[in-house]
Amino acid sequence: MRQNITGKQKAAMLLISIGPEKSAEILRHLKEEEVEEITKAVAGIKKLKNTYQEKVIEEFYNLSLAQEYITEGGINYAKEILDKAFGGSKAEIILKKMTASMRSNGPFDFVKSMDPSKIAQLIKDEHPQTIALILYNIKYQQAATVMTMLPKEKQTDVARRVAMMEKPAYDVVKQVEEILQKKISYDYMNDEMNTNISGVETLTEILRSVDRGTEQYIMDYLKKENSTLEEEIRKKLFTYEDIVKLDDKSIQRVLKDIDNNVLALAIKASQKNIQDLLFKNLSNRVAEMIKEEIEIMGPVRVKDVEAAQDAIVMKIRDLEKTGEVVINRGGEDEVFV
Repeated sequence: MRQNITGKQKAAMLLISIGPEKSAEILRHLKEEEVEEITKAVAGIKKLKNTYQEKVIEEFYNLSLAQEYITEGGINYAKEILDKAFGGSKAEIILKKMTASMRSNGPFDFVKSMDPSKIAQLIKDEHPQTIALILYNIKYQQAATVMTMLPKEKQTDVARRVAMMEKPAYDVVKQVEEILQKKISYDYMNDEMNTNISGVETLTEILRSVDRGTEQYIMDYLKKENSTLEEEIRKKLFTYEDIVKLDDKSIQRVLKDIDNNVLALAIKASQKNIQDLLFKNLSNRVAEMIKEEIEIMGPVRVKDVEAAQDAIVMKIRDLEKTGEVVINRGGEDEVFV
């Protein structure tokens, strides 16, 4: 990896590598100025080369591994890892920072933030005693969800072993933790590592996953810094196919400003679910008029259809800015009363 790559650029590469959902979760825990800088770095990466991707993941892994050894008291081994990865002087600085911020962790802390379905997938083929040990050490609700996802033939055996379990030996817990961490690392490297991904594409997906306030904050920042980039991302954020994310009231508001000829062109090449949704939100009279127009329209050029659909998308974006329409982005805070 080039020596002049900054820490922010490395962080951006890591976010691109781990995918939008995990990246969005990380951004939620950062300060506003950190979000600004890393967002800018992500958007600035046109294509992430595999070699850079592997290097930044390796560097992150070495830092994580060193932190683990520090936590367990293996300071010397942690220093050895950091020396090999970064060189003596930098390793010393990193080690000091790590030990200063170190805090003790409970068993299987790295699992407690994982989705239960992911945990179940990772451990379903393990010995029932191993599964029981993991469930014994994670959150009750998390364990309950994992239990329901296990094969039926294992559920009762695992439940019995959990009930009979006393405080497990430290070395046994550490051994199972190591096995599980290796499985997670292997699964991540094989299933979740993106290749040759555009920073703009990644940032778009991240913004689709964050809450509306964070999205707006980042977009406002990008508009000030690079209006061309902001417009490119805004176009990707909402597409014609995303019209299904609008509620009926919002769709009716949008259609109010769309010419019937434009609407007929847009609907003609739409997927059936979108056609049904749009017709449902038109008056019977207007819907029949548009259906008749589509029937007599004959073949149309693709670029004309796309222009009509783009006109609808632009209207949706304009109305969202004024708060007249609501786009349901699927986040946890998308609750209406």
